[in-house]
Amino acid sequence: MPVETPRTALTLKAAAAALLLAAAAEAASTHPATGEKLARDQSFTYRLLDQFPTLDPQLNEDVSGFHVIRDLFEGLLNQDAEGNLVPGVATRYAASDGNTTYRFTLREDARWSNGDPVTAHDFVYSWRRAVDPATASPYGWYVELTQMANAKQILAGEKPPESLGVGAPDDRTLVVKLDRPLPYFPAMTTYATLFPVHRATIEKHGKAWTAPGKMVSNGAYVLKEMVLNEYHRRVKNPFYWGADSVIVERVTGLVINDSNQALTRYRAGELDHLEPLPPGQFPALKKELPGEAKSVPRLCSYYYAINHTDSGNAALRDVRVRRALGMAIDRDVIVSRLLKGGQWPAYNFTHLKTAGFRMPDIAYAKLSQRERDAEARRLFAESGVRDLALKLIYNTSESHKQIATVIGQMWKQKLGVRTELANFEWKTYLDIRKNREFDIARSGWCGDYNEASTFLDLLTTRHGANDGGYSNPEVDALMRRSRTAEDPSGIYVEVEQILARDMAIIPIYHYANTFLLKTDIHGWPYDNVENNWYSRSLYRVAE
Repeated sequence: MPVETPRTALTLKAAAAALLLAAAAEAASTHPATGEKLARDQSFTYRLLDQFPTLDPQLNEDVSGFHVIRDLFEGLLNQDAEGNLVPGVATRYAASDGNTTYRFTLREDARWSNGDPVTAHDFVYSWRRAVDPATASPYGWYVELTQMANAKQILAGEKPPESLGVGAPDDRTLVVKLDRPLPYFPAMTTYATLFPVHRATIEKHGKAWTAPGKMVSNGAYVLKEMVLNEYHRRVKNPFYWGADSVIVERVTGLVINDSNQALTRYRAGELDHLEPLPPGQFPALKKELPGEAKSVPRLCSYYYAINHTDSGNAALRDVRVRRALGMAIDRDVIVSRLLKGGQWPAYNFTHLKTAGFRMPDIAYAKLSQRERDAEARRLFAESGVRDLALKLIYNTSESHKQIATVIGQMWKQKLGVRTELANFEWKTYLDIRKNREFDIARSGWCGDYNEASTFLDLLTTRHGANDGGYSNPEVDALMRRSRTAEDPSGIYVEVEQILARDMAIIPIYHYANTFLLKTDIHGWPYDNVENNWYSRSLYRVAE
């Protein structure tokens, strides 16, 4: 250790004084818009139920992965706290040719995390990558749903990716051509599949390009660390165009499968945000932590997928059996006695809070549970099925386990159906569900945008996430017609009624988002029903 001289002592004292001044200034800093005094520690830590399978925007199909990707990458447009569209990489856009051509103008100060400019050519490359069969994107169907010209033919291998209806006449202009009018196309650009990726990084690192230290991204944060099935950390990106307004410096996601353990760690101060809550505990937590326990609508529907294909139990191809299973579930028990978080019993697929959606009249929804049970027994007896045993899969979660157990008991008591429950960690569960190695699968669908088609398209024959293999030409035709209808709401009602008649899936409940959030974390978008939160909008106030 060097000897401390009078000069070095002065230097050390000056440095210490400077640090004290900086700390005092930081502690005294205020929010530029609200005037609130900000805490010195600007970090945010939250719980993930499962490890996300990927952080590649074009390969992601996972809600928790999307929360992370929204911080690391930025698309053309973002959402505000109410879910309204606001500028992202694009500062403005204009529609023409009857909503079949969209022209986006990109900001000049958008940068990748290595300092490279973000250009319209990056979007062209990324969107072509999403629809290229060689990428094998599980969300390739999403590009087709946007009605982007030639997307369907490219996915089918009939045209090259270069024929996709997107082009960049210059670095700051992106032009999109659609096969059919789609007035809500701009809203669809807020989903990860249409985020840009850095071509040079992918070409250099291949599949490993999303690893910490290799990833180049364009969002408000960059990936700093990741330990699979334990945690990941993202830190503020100094090259982000809006970095000066980003207050939270560090975001950490902890993977905690067990909800009760997660609650213990929240109480211990290890977490700022906990979602979802252990089933049935919201009322007690609301009393215990009134300023922290929240319940708000969330644009997701919880349902059981039915395997309609040859790999499923043959009895499930009898509509009477499917309808009996659906009717025998007492949704009020699940919502009011198990979950207790403000969820709604569901007899249709589309979430009741979806923008512009008109709730359909579903015949069995109007019956009492006693009447539904009687009809379920009648239908099951009429089917002639005896000694039915079903395999029900779900991803590891105490809530999913409790719901599956209760539903299995209902089926056993009312119909004599035996249910084998099997739980798997998230990635394995996704693979098993995709391979249709199940009879019934716990499923949830969250809207990729706030319009009913995000739910109902899922049950069209060719949809990439139609894991149950349901197929009805009438539904396919109606959903095709809805895309050019001036007002598709009546079509959506008709589709919902067909799905209920066929019991294509078994709707169980419409989500409410129940969570805990520390009172010193401000900026949470409570009114965004898609639950699209951005860490760059959050901040921690001084206690």
